[in-house]
Amino acid sequence: MTTTQARQDSLGEATLGELAEGLRGELIRPSDPSYDDARSIWNAAHDKKPALIVRCKGVADVIRAVEFARSEGLTLAVRGGGHSIPGFSTTDGGIVIDLAPMNSVRIDPDRRRIVAQGGCTWGDVDAEAQAFGLAVTGGLVSSTGVAGFTLGGGIGWLVRKAGLACDNLVGADVVTADGRYLHTSETENPELLWALRGGGGNFGVVTSFEFKAYEVGPTVFAGLVFYPGDRAADVLRGFGTAAAGAPDDLSLAINLTTAPPLPFLPEEVHGKPIVAVLGMWSGQPEAGDAATRPFRELAPVVADLFGPMPYNAMQTLLDPLFPRGLRNYFRSAFFADLGPTTVDALVAAHAAVPNGLSELHVHHLGGAMGRVPSNATAFGTRDREYILNVVARSEDAAGYDAAVDWARSAGSSLDPSAASYVNFTGETNEDIVRASYPAATYQRLVSVKNTYDPTNLFHLNQNIKPASA
Repeated sequence: MTTTQARQDSLGEATLGELAEGLRGELIRPSDPSYDDARSIWNAAHDKKPALIVRCKGVADVIRAVEFARSEGLTLAVRGGGHSIPGFSTTDGGIVIDLAPMNSVRIDPDRRRIVAQGGCTWGDVDAEAQAFGLAVTGGLVSSTGVAGFTLGGGIGWLVRKAGLACDNLVGADVVTADGRYLHTSETENPELLWALRGGGGNFGVVTSFEFKAYEVGPTVFAGLVFYPGDRAADVLRGFGTAAAGAPDDLSLAINLTTAPPLPFLPEEVHGKPIVAVLGMWSGQPEAGDAATRPFRELAPVVADLFGPMPYNAMQTLLDPLFPRGLRNYFRSAFFADLGPTTVDALVAAHAAVPNGLSELHVHHLGGAMGRVPSNATAFGTRDREYILNVVARSEDAAGYDAAVDWARSAGSSLDPSAASYVNFTGETNEDIVRASYPAATYQRLVSVKNTYDPTNLFHLNQNIKPASA
C-alpha cells in the first residue's frame, strides 16, 4: 500500500466529506479523474502523490485546509502557482493547498499600488498593471508565481530601478499555522512583514500581496545580443567594466548557453556554445540605444535584437525556453565582481555544460537593491554586485543526475562558502539555509517563526526551524 493510499484510508470518508462540504473550492482525491492533472507541477523532477489537494477559491478555504492539516497531522504543501524548483509545492501522502484559483489582481493607479492574490503569476500581474503604465519587479518568466518569488526576494528586470519584489511589499494577508487571518504592514504585525520580505514561506499562507508600483512602459528599450561562445571571457570581462557605471534604469544579465535553433540566429551556430547579454532600459525609450550600446559591443556580434518593445513583451521573452514538464534543478551564488578568477570559473563551467538545456545566468545587481539597509528586510545579501544562477535541466530522467552534478559543481566553483539565493536553490538543508542569511537575520527569523509557527507546520520550504524543533 502506498503512503498516499494509507493516509487516505486513515482519514475516513466522513471526515473527508465534512472537509469537502466546508469548501467553496474543490477537494481532489486520488480516485478523482482530475487528480493526476491536479497533482502535477511545473518542475517534472518532482512526481509526488498527495493524499488530498484543496483548490482554494478564497481565504475561508485556506483557513479550513490549514486547520484540517493541523488537526489531522498531515504534511502541508502550499502551491502558489509557480515553478517550485525544489518541489515544495507537493508532497507524498500529505495535503496540498493549491491557490491557483485565487488569481485576481487589483490596481490602484492613484496610489500606485498593486494587490495580487496568492495564486497569481507575474503574467497575471503585468497584464493588469501595464494597462495603467505600472510595474513592480517581477519574474524573468511570466509563469513565475508571485508568492514564492516575492517571499524569497525577487530579482528581475527592475531590480536596479525598484529593488527586489520583497522590497516593494508594503502589505500582505496571511493565514497562520493556528488558522488566524492576519493583515501585516508597517503598522500592523510589522515583524511578520519584515520576515515575509525574504524569509520564504515559513510563516503562513500569504493569500494577498500589496506592492508599491512604478511608472514603467508601455514601451521600454530591451532585448538581447548574442556573441560567439569562444568569446565568453571577453564578454564577461567587458561586461564587468561597462556595468561599473551603469545607471539604475539599466538591468542586465549574461547567459552562457547553447544556441537554440531559432530563425534570428545563423544556422551555423545552432547547437553550439553561445553567450547572450539580456537586459532592459526602463528610462525614456529614446535613451535606451545609447545606454545599452556598451553591452552590445563586447565582441563580434552574432545577432543584436535590442530595440523598443512593450514591457510585457520583455517580460514574456524567455517564456518559450522554460516550458512546463522539464526536469529542473537550480543553484546560486552571490559574488562581488567579474575578476580573472571568476571569469575563468564561469568559462570552465560553460565548457562543461551537460546538455543544451542547461546554462549559466550572471545577473547584475546593485542599484536600488543595494541601497536598502541590510536589516530592513529578511533578504540576506545586499553587498554583492552579481549573482550566478545555475540552471540545470533535462528532458527526461536519463540526463537529470548528470545535470544536477554539473550544477552543484558550477554553483560552488566561484566560492564554496558563498551565500545562496533561496529562490534559486534546488534542494534544502540547514547549512544552505543558514548560509543564505547573516547570523543576526537568521536568529530574528527564528524568533518570528517561534511566534507564528512554533510547531513548524510550514516546513516544506527553505526551512527556518523554530526553537522547539
